[in-house]
Amino acid sequence: MTIEFLITSLVVVASPGTGALYTLATGFSRGGRSSIVAAFGCTLGIVPHMAAAILGLAALLHTSALAFQVFKYAGVAYLLYMAWKTLQEHGTLKVETDDSAQSALQVTTTAILINILNPKLSIFFLAFLPQFISADETHPLSQMLLLSAVFMLMTFVVFALYGLFAASIRNHVITRPRVLTWMRRTFAGAFAALGAKLAFADR
Repeated sequence: MTIEFLITSLVVVASPGTGALYTLATGFSRGGRSSIVAAFGCTLGIVPHMAAAILGLAALLHTSALAFQVFKYAGVAYLLYMAWKTLQEHGTLKVETDDSAQSALQVTTTAILINILNPKLSIFFLAFLPQFISADETHPLSQMLLLSAVFMLMTFVVFALYGLFAASIRNHVITRPRVLTWMRRTFAGAFAALGAKLAFADR
């Protein structure tokens, strides 16, 4: 593992994306505990993509136009659904105090789906991870698994910090209806923009 890998991974993880956006939204609407759950769910959501990259399955998405398009538009549809739900008063940004197991399961499921339904992640890891594996590495699979674990840990920590930050200013938001309405529109617009970006993405 090199310092270049750590810096590159941090830049990738910290860059605004659907997972970070959802974790922030969860911190605002449900509080710190649920934002940690969302960060964990988003981290779990990248596991299939890393597994696909390690097993070479991501190459199928890269070479098969049909597989990529099906996967891509499923992701686009889900992001647009998230945008619509966020706009609703009882949707994604509904202010809640419920920290029950059912609530945690709902947050985790949504977070996992957000990252799973993004075919660009599989292709990203297929291109990203091998760059940091030495050509003379005797155990490339073990090294790839180590790098994947570090990337996942970094994802969880950064997303959790995003969520906890949102939770820390939550009371300043939920007590102001106009601010909450503005935030719903902003998050909904961001989800829709990410969906549009994915829709026009090429392999």
